[in-house]
Amino acid sequence: MEFYIRPINSGDGKGLNDLRRMPGVFENILGIPSERIQQNEDFVVNMDANQHQFVAISKLPNNEEIIVGTAGLSVNGSHRTRHSGSIGIMIHKDYQNQGVGTALIAALIDVADNWLMLVRLELTVFEDNKSAIHLYEKFGFEKEGLKRLAAIRKGKYENEYLMARINVIICPPFDQLSNT
Repeated sequence: MEFYIRPINSGDGKGLNDLRRMPGVFENILGIPSERIQQNEDFVVNMDANQHQFVAISKLPNNEEIIVGTAGLSVNGSHRTRHSGSIGIMIHKDYQNQGVGTALIAALIDVADNWLMLVRLELTVFEDNKSAIHLYEKFGFEKEGLKRLAAIRKGKYENEYLMARINVIICPPFDQLSNT
């Protein structure tokens, strides 16, 4: 399966809405089946400089392009937590376990590490979402805690893991820094 990654664009609201409401996807995100296209389009056009969102695009046999995944990074706006950000991801049910999630997370980590110099990335994931947990662990995310009764899913309160990835930035000792 071929796909490519690009930044999200105005006009992607319908594709995002289709993805967010898809059975097999919305159960594992904090969306609901009644979300409207306009909510998703408003999200895209109202993103600020601290939000970075990518989409994975694939072509159907009729050459129509569809969004098969999306991942976003929100940098914390507070001066004291500016070194960290939160991520979220969702993949079309028919494209899961085919490299789309890996490519999207890699794109977010590239922005976080190489362009924003973030030290901490964090996320939450339902504790029974084994494939997502495996994906995050592949990129160095570790479980930091369990949020009990964190969200509603299918009429029940469910637990989520809080996971984080720390990008250790090596700095020489102060006595080795030059004032020249």
